[in-house]
Amino acid sequence: MLFNSTEFFIFFPVVVTLYFLTPFNRRWIILLLASYYFYMSWKPAYTLILVASTLIDYTCGRMMGRFADEEKDKRRPWLYLSLAANLGTLLLFKYYNFFNDSARDLALTLNVPYAMPAFELLLPMGISFYTFQTMSYSIDVYNGRIKHEKHLGIFALFVSFFPSW
Repeated sequence: MLFNSTEFFIFFPVVVTLYFLTPFNRRWIILLLASYYFYMSWKPAYTLILVASTLIDYTCGRMMGRFADEEKDKRRPWLYLSLAANLGTLLLFKYYNFFNDSARDLALTLNVPYAMPAFELLLPMGISFYTFQTMSYSIDVYNGRIKHEKHLGIFALFVSFFPSW
């Protein structure tokens, strides 16, 4: 769904209306559902990437939160897991074909066989946004700048909130 589409011009007022009709302490649920619907309206299967990223970084944040700020060595593996998962996902979807095409061109120039396949995947909507959003969260928790989020729903909203795209 594009911000300038007819679907969005129907979607947005419905979400705003539901938001203000919902009790204050439950409004996050409306925003989370709306954000996931917004994301799913483009390609539903790619929502799994958003969910995986959210769960990995939520877990990493919770695990890092178990250790005091002085125990960075115990937090470090969880930071590395977060960074590897996020950067790996970003590299796969955003940069794999670029590097693969470059390697294929170099192999052709050098007359070397090259059999690595190209991925015919569309770039998931907002992947850079939510990847850097969750990585910055993990880095901040690791460095003790913020406390880890204990509520999975609130964290999922932080990652997926569609108006901030």
